[in-house]
Amino acid sequence: MNILIVSATYLEIEPLLLQFRFEKEVNQKLKSYTHNNHQIDVLIPGIGMTCTAYWMGKTLNSKLYDLSINLGLAGSFENNLAIGQTVHIVSDRISELGAEDGESFLSLIDMDLIQDEDYILNHGEMENTIALKNPTIDALENVKGITVNTTHGDDASIQKIRKLFSPQVESMEGAAFFYACLLEGITCSQIRTISNRVEKRNKAIWNIPLAVQQLCSTGFELINSL
Repeated sequence: MNILIVSATYLEIEPLLLQFRFEKEVNQKLKSYTHNNHQIDVLIPGIGMTCTAYWMGKTLNSKLYDLSINLGLAGSFENNLAIGQTVHIVSDRISELGAEDGESFLSLIDMDLIQDEDYILNHGEMENTIALKNPTIDALENVKGITVNTTHGDDASIQKIRKLFSPQVESMEGAAFFYACLLEGITCSQIRTISNRVEKRNKAIWNIPLAVQQLCSTGFELINSL
């Protein structure tokens, strides 16, 4: 199986990559590995939607993949999602894409600036209708995500985004990953582990090492089950 793994940074998936056999460096962002008869390309585009969109487009234009998996960390809006818990994002949206109208927010759909047929939409939400069917993923909690350029860390903005979209997690790349895969029709899944709460920034109570460990454990279990 030809698999594309996408992660914003090497840090997030380093323990997983150490389990694979390195084959070659395709370019500065893409490396090839093998594991259990799978050809696994690993794309590390960098943080944010712009890097992810560019490198996803470049990579998917050069090779056909059977499956693409986005592995990363996420912040949680909900206390019932524990730090270190791995979740499956089944829908995502670019939460800031639109315009302010006083205290109101207008999405591109509200302003008639985007067509539903551009990708699968539900009031601006990208739903993953071609997710991988797999026992490892089935065991994860399904959640709704938003993708942001600036992570939330102010009480007022957190309450506003909760009221607008009721997100459960946030990342800085997920929607760009979904957009590319959905348009290309590539079976895909976005899997993330909670590293912190979405609240006033306090890195002292984050647990990135635990999140990375849990993320890579799930990723390895998933690859071995294919």
